[in-house]
Amino acid sequence: MEYPRQITVIQAAIILFSSIIGVGVLPLPLFAVRGADTGAPLVTLLGILLSTVGLIFLALLGMKYPGRSIVQYSEEIIGKWPARVMNLFLVLYAAQLTAIGSREFGEVVVTSVLQRTPIEVTVTVMLLLAALSSRCDLTTFAYIHHLYFPLIIFPVILIVALSLKNSHVLNLMPIWGNEPGGMLAAGVIVATLFQAYIIITIVIPGMRRPDRALSASLWGMLMAGGLYLMIVIATVSVFGPEEIKNLLWPTLELAKTTSLPANVLERLDGAFLAVWVTAVFTSLFAFYYLTIRFLSQMFGLRDHKLFSIIILPYLFIIAMVPSSIVDMYQKITQFGAWGMLITLVYPILLFFISLFRRKKGRKDNPSPL
Repeated sequence: MEYPRQITVIQAAIILFSSIIGVGVLPLPLFAVRGADTGAPLVTLLGILLSTVGLIFLALLGMKYPGRSIVQYSEEIIGKWPARVMNLFLVLYAAQLTAIGSREFGEVVVTSVLQRTPIEVTVTVMLLLAALSSRCDLTTFAYIHHLYFPLIIFPVILIVALSLKNSHVLNLMPIWGNEPGGMLAAGVIVATLFQAYIIITIVIPGMRRPDRALSASLWGMLMAGGLYLMIVIATVSVFGPEEIKNLLWPTLELAKTTSLPANVLERLDGAFLAVWVTAVFTSLFAFYYLTIRFLSQMFGLRDHKLFSIIILPYLFIIAMVPSSIVDMYQKITQFGAWGMLITLVYPILLFFISLFRRKKGRKDNPSPL
């Protein structure tokens, strides 16, 4: 499928940022604290580094095959049928991220705001919104992310900065945490919150300068990772690790304890939820768009709009599978860990196999003297 090459480096970085920042903002400090207590910032940094490795290899592959996504160039690298099997896993994984993300959004809304509204209603509304929005082309997709970018990043930075007046540095000591042995496993769990970086594989074919895809990827990860790291540091320094373990959504509690100067607004949780809903939309929009793009490329279709409504009932059924919030987060951590094989290990294997095939081709076909 031909892509209009109109996406700039800045837009590509923004797409990556707003795809990563989503429902994971709320439970992130809890995931990090469970792994290493006061070492939560280091766990978050480890998760960022793991995700960056996978992102770098996806960007390098995209630069090597600038007109195609991972669904398309994988057939050339590992063969038609092995690639189709892996592409099926990619589609199922992207669909799972969309469904679970909508369920997590529904749980937060019915718990914190619309307590009498059935969760099925909130999940359906968000999936419908993502389905209708995903019928656009790649250029419009980029413009939508660009539009919402300032509405997400600046309010969150403001809330985090204001919350630091209640912080205590001792809550971050010792830096390595009380149980450093669990940092690696916790880092993998945190890295699962960044797996939306796979969106870059469909963005690169639409870039004006695909050769600068790595630069755009690193800037996008720097912004998203930096914001997540700031949230973890602020939350741990305000509440301490032991208190965070008793909170389901520590970032939301952080917004509740934050106020504007002169008590213009004594609690910012309402404003934060408004920003969070925007972030969830851009994230789910990216997952939904990724799913139907992958599907259209698997079947060799020029238009992805056909799948926007077809997959909606399937996503709703998956979203309703978890029986409770606890069950939902257990499935998120388990499924996310397996997802690292798709978003981290698979791109690395593709990259080195492509290098091996290229070198082998040169040996089989030496250039004439």
